[in-house]
Amino acid sequence: MVETAEQDRGRGRVAVPLALGAVLIVAASFAIGTRLPSDLRMVWWHPEILVAIAWTPVAAVLLRHRPRLTVAWLMLGSGFCAAVYVLSLNMAPWFEIHHWAGTGSVTWLSTWLWAIDTYALTLVLPLIFPDGRLVSRWFRPVLLLACLVPVIVCVHLTIDPGVRRWHNGVSVYPFDEIPVAITAIIIGTLAAGLLSVAVRFVQSPPDVRRQIAWVVYPGIVAEAVIYIGENSMIGDPLRNVTIVAVPVCIAIAITRYRLYDIDLVVSRTLVYAGLVAVITGVYFALVGAASLLAHGQGTLSGLAGAIVAGAVFEPVRRRLQRTVDGFIHGERDPYRIADRLNRRLQTAADPAAALAVAAEVARSALHATGVVIEVLDRDGRTISAEDGLLGDRPQLIPLVWHGEPVGRLLFGVTRSPDARLSGILARNLAELSNAVRLAADVQRSREHILRTREEERRRLRRDLHDGLGPTLASLAMTVDAARITLKTDPEAVDALLEELRATMGSTIGDIRELVYGLRPPALDDLGLAGAIQALGGVVATGDGPEVDVQVEGDLRGLPAAAEVAAYRIVQEALTNVHRHARAGCAVVRLHLNGDLHVSVNDDGVGLPSQVRSGIGMSSMRERAAELGGSCTVGPGPKGGTLVRAKLPVNGVRR
Repeated sequence: MVETAEQDRGRGRVAVPLALGAVLIVAASFAIGTRLPSDLRMVWWHPEILVAIAWTPVAAVLLRHRPRLTVAWLMLGSGFCAAVYVLSLNMAPWFEIHHWAGTGSVTWLSTWLWAIDTYALTLVLPLIFPDGRLVSRWFRPVLLLACLVPVIVCVHLTIDPGVRRWHNGVSVYPFDEIPVAITAIIIGTLAAGLLSVAVRFVQSPPDVRRQIAWVVYPGIVAEAVIYIGENSMIGDPLRNVTIVAVPVCIAIAITRYRLYDIDLVVSRTLVYAGLVAVITGVYFALVGAASLLAHGQGTLSGLAGAIVAGAVFEPVRRRLQRTVDGFIHGERDPYRIADRLNRRLQTAADPAAALAVAAEVARSALHATGVVIEVLDRDGRTISAEDGLLGDRPQLIPLVWHGEPVGRLLFGVTRSPDARLSGILARNLAELSNAVRLAADVQRSREHILRTREEERRRLRRDLHDGLGPTLASLAMTVDAARITLKTDPEAVDALLEELRATMGSTIGDIRELVYGLRPPALDDLGLAGAIQALGGVVATGDGPEVDVQVEGDLRGLPAAAEVAAYRIVQEALTNVHRHARAGCAVVRLHLNGDLHVSVNDDGVGLPSQVRSGIGMSSMRERAAELGGSCTVGPGPKGGTLVRAKLPVNGVRR
């Protein structure tokens, strides 16, 4: 491992002398050029000069940090070839003027060097950027062909050197004058290289996609300019600027691609290019129309065109920006996405269907490969909806409703999501998740209520049929026996009547317990406040905690269902305090303000870290849910446990 690191450092150190050598070679070419006639020397702004003095230093900097970077070695080699090619352009006429041998060899060498640096950068580089490997083994023939293109071009120029043209001292290899087969090979290899870039972009994670975008943006422009320059007389400054821009963008892509938003650069370029085209078209159309209508009023027509073009500038810019953003990112306005989500949710039949719709909208908004929305109900069970495939490394956003975690959003991304967009989307999904939880709670409560009701009816039927029915039959038989005995043995009747009295007393007790189970009698005798105070007194006896009952509002006239629910909730809460809390005191508060608010707060040990809803907690929530209210159990503000319930009382006022 140490030896490998030392070798890497050695490679990195070699890169700097090579880059410096390329610059010195260009300087030597300049020195020779000053001694040549102006019509024989190389032009001072030759594009290969820029390749030599721009690409090689950038490659050397990259190799100092990453000595095994294949892309940087390709850049360095091509830049060095370009430097030697620049030198050969002045060496050949220098040899010819001095009648030295080897002029033909220098010219032949320059042809090879020109082909290598041109086609290595335009055909090979797209195939291996950014990691130096092919995106697929299917592109191996393309890489082989890209490496053969310089050989094919050099052989062709050796056989037919006259096909090569010179435009202002710059070599031009015109596609319209070379054999069709060579043109097809070059263009086909270039197209395959661009296809490789597209495949890599689709298959890569977000970071690699941003790297590719940094090179594709100027690279496509540069390749278009270079290949157009092979066939037409394009502007030299434009070509030179693109040649310098590409290595700079490669360096940014490999080292600092996170610092700049390439999507924003592309977006602004498309917007303002489109804006220039639209405004220019509007201006000249108006000027032309005005000139036809008012001959000789050129100044007025130009002024009218300028005013109208200025008036449409901002609306057109906004529309183009929205269109380009939609093309690059899809809809980026989080409020538009939230509005679309809400409108789609209104068409959902139930919360479960709404969750599926939300997953679909979230996937589209986040440009995700897949989305899963998980909702955690109060019993620890998970309700989920998914759309698409998450992938191996999904991102996660917790869904929090009023400080309470209600679920989470999982999504597999193809590019880094907009933080503002994902935040607003998460808030909307948290609201939906809370609604799904409530709907699940209500559904479960209804099912439990139905089960409880049926079980209660079954218990009443069993108690009446198996208990009270036989007892009443036995009483009737005892009465009949007493009547018969009274005629024959009056003294024995007393024992039968005593037995009858005892059985009737027991039966009355059973009936009383049956009735008390339906509604606590203390509610009718003492009212809700008095019944709870009496309940607190019972709990406080012995080693039980002190119970302080606080009442706000007039609780008389409450619906019977609300009274029973409040009493049972307080009863269950105080039972838990007595059994589990190890509390010294508990405060029961009843507050009527539109709804009946009930709270029981103790100073005990509080809830355990892992809380599982038992029968008691579920019973309290279900009694509240029966009335359309709610009941929560959580930590108290000063420790202990706090039970809070809100019970609608159908508009009863204080």
